[in-house]
Amino acid sequence: MVVLGIESSCDECAASIVEDGRIIHSNVIATQLDLHQPYQGVVPEIASRLHTEWIQSVAMQSLDEAGMTVGDLDAAAASNRPGLVGSLLVGLSFVKGLAFSLDIPFIGVDHVRAHLYAPHLEQDIPYPYLGLLVSGGHTVISIVRGFDDIEVLGTTIDDACGEAFDKVAKFYHFGYPGGIAIDKLAKNGDPKAFNFPSANLHKGNHDYDFSYSGLKTAAVNQLDQFWNRDYEKTPENIAASFQKRAIAMLVKKLKKAIKDTGINRVVAGGGVSANSYLREELTKLYQVETYYPSLLLCTDNAAMIAGIAYQYLKRGDRDDLSLNASARVPSFKRRYP
Repeated sequence: MVVLGIESSCDECAASIVEDGRIIHSNVIATQLDLHQPYQGVVPEIASRLHTEWIQSVAMQSLDEAGMTVGDLDAAAASNRPGLVGSLLVGLSFVKGLAFSLDIPFIGVDHVRAHLYAPHLEQDIPYPYLGLLVSGGHTVISIVRGFDDIEVLGTTIDDACGEAFDKVAKFYHFGYPGGIAIDKLAKNGDPKAFNFPSANLHKGNHDYDFSYSGLKTAAVNQLDQFWNRDYEKTPENIAASFQKRAIAMLVKKLKKAIKDTGINRVVAGGGVSANSYLREELTKLYQVETYYPSLLLCTDNAAMIAGIAYQYLKRGDRDDLSLNASARVPSFKRRYP
């Protein structure tokens, strides 16, 4: 089954042709990075306008690179949640129109679930496993028993990990995108220069939850308080110290989940899974199988949308053309008594 996937949840306008959930015939990503760079962040109005201008040419390019025409498509899919609603609606509306005109099935895809599916495009990964989703909007540890059977163990109670990277980088003018800039600077820094704190979540039922607001505040507003004066106060040292603490918080919770569940297989997805230090630390986990996508599939892409859509279609699922876009995904927020 040949599926066209469209991803437009944020600032990447992407289209991909994937066959049978695994074979990537094309994966086109038109990035808006340079156009948002002056603002050090994504401007929703600019993002949605550019998606409107680019979506058709990006989709046609994906077909051309795959050596196919619209007549070769068996189904079409688009991310419809979570993300910037204006951007989501562009891709969703395009795919709905295409599916209607070709009389082929249509699937709306949860962008978050697609990130956890991305490693499956390149590797055979058995279930169950612990899914570690780390991006600018989400930080989630879950038990994944199937492509859409996900039990959330913990999530962020405030800032996501990637969001903290971006905000620290923006404050210090490290560069944009912030996660890439900090990762690059940290390679030439000493993580012992600043002893940043970890979040204290001992009160309440937060065994696997995260909090990055305190770390972000410490790095931005309380730098001198945590400075080891045997080291210079350089961008490289700030980046290395911040990155070490941010990743350590992820790994600590993940280790607890491994111990408590007995599941020794970990799959990471989302933009922060491209972080080189995170990958090093995951590889060090004792007697644990670790998987993550190639760098191109870590960030927003349409191959993961088409890939997971095939699994829904194979099961017999179809979406009605009345399906709407949604900014949030309630299922990835834990509820407390």
